[in-house]
Amino acid sequence: MCDYSLMHVQSRPASVGDKLITRDFGTGTRGFAAPENRSVAVCVMPGTEIAFTEPVMVTAPKFLGFGIKKLEHRTAIFRQVNKDAPAAHHDALEFPDGRTVLLTNVCEGQEATVLQLPAQPETLEEKEEQRRVEYVG
Repeated sequence: MCDYSLMHVQSRPASVGDKLITRDFGTGTRGFAAPENRSVAVCVMPGTEIAFTEPVMVTAPKFLGFGIKKLEHRTAIFRQVNKDAPAAHHDALEFPDGRTVLLTNVCEGQEATVLQLPAQPETLEEKEEQRRVEYVG
């Protein structure tokens, strides 16, 4: 399952080598889709490594509204945040400098590739770390 606001969008899990594109699904959030079928959300597991073709562009708050900010990174690790808040965005990207940005704040149309999926959990703690937030409502 992808972020809670994509629960009514057709989806599939990500695989190593998948080409992705950031897309606004019209549900109040952005997520990943496959370039060949942009109506299907591609759900990424926490810990998945992703490489973008260009430095990542994100929306950034400014004094009067929002602007675009270019990050100097092309790689990120997919994370989930706000796990205790069911009606919050959970999907995020952690960049090499430690900065975490919600996926919904990544600008639309950016291309990426799935480099590596997370290792299979061996302990209960690792399993919990990789558990996706479920929507209850």
